[in-house]
Amino acid sequence: MLFLLFFWTALTPALAQVGFTDQTVAAGITLRNTFGGLEKKYIVEAHGSGGGFFDYDNDGDLDLYVVNGATFETYQQKSGPGDVFYRNEGQGKFADITAQAGLGDPSWGTGCAAGDIDNDGDRDLYVTNYGPNVVYRNEGQGKFADITARAGVAGDDFSTSTAFFDYDNDGDLDLYVANYLIFDRTAVDAAKRKDCVYMGGVQVYCGPKGMPGAADVLYRNEGDGRFIDVSKPSGIAGASEYYGLGVVVEDFDQDGHMDIYVADDETPSLLFHNQGDGTFIDIGVMAGVAYNGEGKEQAGMGIDAGDFDNDGDMDIQKTNFFREGDTLYRNDGPNRFSDITVQAGLTAPTLNFLGWGTKFVDFDNDADLDIFVANGHVYPQVDQVPTGSPYRQRNQLFLNQGKGRFAELLQAGPGMKIEKVSRGAAFGDYDDDGDGDVFVNNLNDTPTLLRNEGGNRQHWLLVQVFGAAVNRDGVGTRIRLVAAGQSQWRTISSAGSFLAINDLRAHFGLGTQTRVDLLELTWPDGTTQTLRDLPTDKLLVVRQGSTPAVLEMGSNPHVLGSGP
Repeated sequence: MLFLLFFWTALTPALAQVGFTDQTVAAGITLRNTFGGLEKKYIVEAHGSGGGFFDYDNDGDLDLYVVNGATFETYQQKSGPGDVFYRNEGQGKFADITAQAGLGDPSWGTGCAAGDIDNDGDRDLYVTNYGPNVVYRNEGQGKFADITARAGVAGDDFSTSTAFFDYDNDGDLDLYVANYLIFDRTAVDAAKRKDCVYMGGVQVYCGPKGMPGAADVLYRNEGDGRFIDVSKPSGIAGASEYYGLGVVVEDFDQDGHMDIYVADDETPSLLFHNQGDGTFIDIGVMAGVAYNGEGKEQAGMGIDAGDFDNDGDMDIQKTNFFREGDTLYRNDGPNRFSDITVQAGLTAPTLNFLGWGTKFVDFDNDADLDIFVANGHVYPQVDQVPTGSPYRQRNQLFLNQGKGRFAELLQAGPGMKIEKVSRGAAFGDYDDDGDGDVFVNNLNDTPTLLRNEGGNRQHWLLVQVFGAAVNRDGVGTRIRLVAAGQSQWRTISSAGSFLAINDLRAHFGLGTQTRVDLLELTWPDGTTQTLRDLPTDKLLVVRQGSTPAVLEMGSNPHVLGSGP
């Protein structure tokens, strides 16, 4: 007991920095998620929806798209409650502008991605569904247009997470879509199976084992509003035998080409190494990320990449099923990872939870990346018998203690005490106060908008980049920041977590440091840009090849500010 008391006291100064409050009602977010029936008789009813932060109107703050599902009845009629799009009004408020924006897909929605697919300077939107997906072109002036038919990216599967990225370095954003399984309700009903049981003998829905996996898809952007399915020639078609849920894109081996990591359910996860010639090869087994450290398959859900140990290469965090624990893979490079979950102190705290959305974010701005995990079970029936894990669960925050260790912050504010069936989680500084906030979509429930109340007590820098003529948001740009002799690395991407769009801006915590010594950017085309002696607690806007601008948070990055 004395040891535990000492241990907690030693951690208190750092852990006390952060606390989250639930701002959902105050922010004006009123959507209620519908995702199948409450009893969850079929597997397609259990995985939930996501959402995401992106600046659709180029006014400098993060707007919020919330994906919604349907029931089997409304799915057939395409009359679901529909997705909802909220414009950030400032002062912590959002306004529902779904109708005037031309959005609100009434399909059975799952996830989403945002990216400037036509290089016109604003972000377009892709929404994944159980059934055909939808892509909307941002027309400017607050309007979107459905261009799915021309783009050729609808598909007709049970799609989950998705990501925009430039895999062939040609300056436009390509698209990866993870698909889960092929579901035939008629066949499931005809089978009349009663042998799908969970702990304690309670009957639950069947799957995914025994059901065919749906093939993931890689679409190449042709630059004229059309995408071409290159799954087979690129070599990623092998994902078809697995159950894809989470996707993150990152240049894990630093060879200048973006790789793809896919978290698969109850099957090996996939690491597609980009060979630089338009093709990929799955090196998951060889790299040590297909299974956990014991060589076991896991039910991978959410996924993220980030450099938690500040050694210059990107590590992997993956959420899994109850009694599997989440998995932290350390990048030992090149293309070699080690499962260090136990050593990092993450196994025991996650065993009794079932994780989904997750991300590396420096929530306390102490110059290293922390981990957030959104939790919730898949079987409502677990509340009928003692299984050790309830249907509704609280989410978790693990603060980075350095030296490869994390500690769960159990007193993380009232927002972290909420127990719901959480699924997709999106991350970004929606109130522009210098610390990371979280949006969580909850299954058959209202969502949770968590505002970080204490992270900005320490210093920070937010970096927004713009490409020159192509890849206008600089997706894939690698940033190295040095302050007081310590380096940190970020990659510009809005992918990761689960079914989510995350803030494209790169956030760096700086602790007590009040100046940044050096900021080095490596653009997707390989050119570099170096900046020195920068202030903290600002928004730094860097246009490729141009003089940067240092702005106050809340300023519009499309308006030039003063130099650094």
